[in-house]
Amino acid sequence: MSLVAGSRAASRWATRGLALGCGALVVAAFPEPALWWWAWVALVPVLLLVATSPTPGEAALRAWLAGAGFTAAFYHWLATQGVLLLVVVAALLGLLWVPVGVVAHRLLGDRPGPRRLGLAIAVVPAVWVLTEAVRAVPVLGGPWAVLGLTQWNAPLLGQAAGLGGVWLLSLLVVAVNVALTAVAAPSGGTAGARLLAATGAGALLGLAALGGWAALGGWARAEPASSQVVRIALVQPGDIADPAERLAAHAALTAAVGRTDGADLVVWGQSSVTGDPAQQPAVEGVLRRAAADAGVDVLVNGKAGNPAAPSNTSWLYTPDGARATYHKRLLVPFGEYLPWRPVLGWLKSLTPAPHLDRVPGSRPVVMRTAGVTIGPLISYESAFPGLRRELARLGADLTVVQGSLGTFQGSWLHAQQAAMEAVRAMETGRPAILGAMSGTSVAFDARGRLLLWEPHQVTGAFVVTVPLVRVDTPYLRVGDWPLWAAAAIAACTAGAAVLRRAARHRAGAPG
Repeated sequence: MSLVAGSRAASRWATRGLALGCGALVVAAFPEPALWWWAWVALVPVLLLVATSPTPGEAALRAWLAGAGFTAAFYHWLATQGVLLLVVVAALLGLLWVPVGVVAHRLLGDRPGPRRLGLAIAVVPAVWVLTEAVRAVPVLGGPWAVLGLTQWNAPLLGQAAGLGGVWLLSLLVVAVNVALTAVAAPSGGTAGARLLAATGAGALLGLAALGGWAALGGWARAEPASSQVVRIALVQPGDIADPAERLAAHAALTAAVGRTDGADLVVWGQSSVTGDPAQQPAVEGVLRRAAADAGVDVLVNGKAGNPAAPSNTSWLYTPDGARATYHKRLLVPFGEYLPWRPVLGWLKSLTPAPHLDRVPGSRPVVMRTAGVTIGPLISYESAFPGLRRELARLGADLTVVQGSLGTFQGSWLHAQQAAMEAVRAMETGRPAILGAMSGTSVAFDARGRLLLWEPHQVTGAFVVTVPLVRVDTPYLRVGDWPLWAAAAIAACTAGAAVLRRAARHRAGAPG
């Protein structure tokens, strides 16, 4: 008897370990592996393990372990700040997979019929996207691991971002995974359910392709308003720790651009300047000379204001000084500020949180230079689609992000951040540029097509010609409608479940 019990316990723990590993494997769909097609089937093993759980509690546990495995694999670069930090982050963010697991167990388990399977194809993706929206809250790290981002390099399917943003891509990807789970389940559902699942998977893929084709073909986008181009030089000197050497390297590469390439704008990465140039006459002089040498404006970044509470700031420099300024609005939690410092102050020992919090900016800014309007953002802000829509509505012809990943140099984070620019471009119908001091610097046109990709191993100044095509996408005009649709589906389903339970309770009550 004890041997049987021990065997069952070992089997349970093996299955739980499998859930952890299956969750981690989902990350292969993200950069650097960037296997976009894997996203459309990657959740099937996780959903099978959840659906076949003997109890809702076991389903929740398996979903949590899968979520923890995914989070640990995706954010593996946090291990450079301490393995304990990575374990804590994985355990906490993994909890957001629990609602998905519970709902999937209820709707996909125990041989679902066509009605329950159809409900699963709608409800499970809705719950998934809502949990992604929760994880996208800035204090929790932002929308870095949103499943829809895996489609940045899909030949056609990713173009559907122009219709509903990254959230629509997530809904479609998860819905196909749910349908394929029903087809692949060992016990399976009814014959009608299996047929519905197979048909649904094909129909959803066709819908995604149709959405992408519509976006590319112009059904959902206006005709281009301009055929103008702008030449942008991205200065990438590498990870240089010494502030004086870093500034000198930027200035030298900028001077070379002015002598040979004839750019319309030069972009330096985040933290290219140490401190506030207004308080350092020598640094101010270098920046003015750099703009004079280039013959065009230079966008630089550093820390401004009170040294005890600085802001992360970008300046557009000319030979006469800075003529436009932007202060970073969304700060990196535990990197640029410590959330709820009086309560979480003890986490300073586990994270790179500063002793003093940075001061966030209060408003978006657009800058006019070389006859075009740019929308500047700084590093972490690249992950938030709402900021791009805001800048596009203010008249930005393109968005320019200044980045620097020296803390996580050489990790997958370079490609993860770079790939987001493609989706941001498809969402807003505006070219998206990322200039990273230590790589990876990239440029995408208004439809998310690659113009430049310079990995972190490369240094230099890279000039890219960017077509200034502006197309107002449905997502730009309407906003996060897939999130509202997901919330409505989840709310209606929960409400219907409550009403059914209440009706059963009344029917069973003594008269």
